[in-house]
Amino acid sequence: MAQLQSTSITGSLNLFSTTANTGSVGNLWFNTSTNRLQYSYIPNWSTVGNMNTGRQDLAGAGIQSSALAFGGRTPGVTNATEAYNGTSWAVGGTLINTRYQLGGTGASNTAALAFGGLTPANANLTCTEAYNGTSWAAGGALPTATNYLAGAGTSTAALSFGGNSTVAPVITISNTSQLYNGATWSAGGTLINARWRLAGAGISTAALAIGGSTPAAVACTEAYNGTAWSAGGALSNARYQLGGAGTSTSAIAFGGNGAQPTTEAYNGTTWSTCAAMNTGRFGLAGAGSSNSSALAFGGNSGAISACTEAWNGGAIIAQTP
Repeated sequence: MAQLQSTSITGSLNLFSTTANTGSVGNLWFNTSTNRLQYSYIPNWSTVGNMNTGRQDLAGAGIQSSALAFGGRTPGVTNATEAYNGTSWAVGGTLINTRYQLGGTGASNTAALAFGGLTPANANLTCTEAYNGTSWAAGGALPTATNYLAGAGTSTAALSFGGNSTVAPVITISNTSQLYNGATWSAGGTLINARWRLAGAGISTAALAIGGSTPAAVACTEAYNGTAWSAGGALSNARYQLGGAGTSTSAIAFGGNGAQPTTEAYNGTTWSTCAAMNTGRFGLAGAGSSNSSALAFGGNSGAISACTEAWNGGAIIAQTP
């Protein structure tokens, strides 16, 4: 008789017979393509190691097991950087320019990019910095000083988009995007919907702009193909100051204004509501490779937070040989 290997399953189980586990997450099911019994866990957020310094309006980069957090407010504006290794946060090299409401992107905690944002004196910034795992180095300046913008891509092939090119309470919402080649920024395609306080996901030639405000909260999603933006599926819940991660066809959006815990997953066409975060918050940052693997950190849940949560979007954890 076949047995599940190295696993312990508690609670009631329902048996499904299908070629995929659609509709059977959290249940024992029989895969008719492989003739195997399989068990998948229910998508969920799990609370993991706190950041060393709680902060909001920060930026993030990387993936769930190799993330970077930088800048933000504690409530004072900080230049602190922290690196996550899948278990805990460690102090990294400080930003050259202390800032908050900045953009960020990058592939890991050893290769990230910080751009734009506000100084402690609330001056808008154009400066870009690249992180190598130890220290930050100055890069090419953005054409326009911008805060609350979003990013996608890597430290040598990045995309910035949206934001506010003035300083609140004056708001000049941007519809521009800029491409970075590791040294300089150049003009990219124009967003369909100008907005700030939005989230980003993906790479520079396949990115998502998610939510934000105009200044009212919006639900719109736009996809970038390296040249132009096109309309994608709308979020179920319009929001701003949210976190985002993943790719243009497998993304996740979480948190947002009102310290909400709402989570939604994107499949390239539509968003679907998922399990809520354990700690709802706004002004947080995210990292992750897909709508099945992401990290949410920092933000404000009524007070500035150091909370970190890991998203696991469901996967096979046991199967018969």
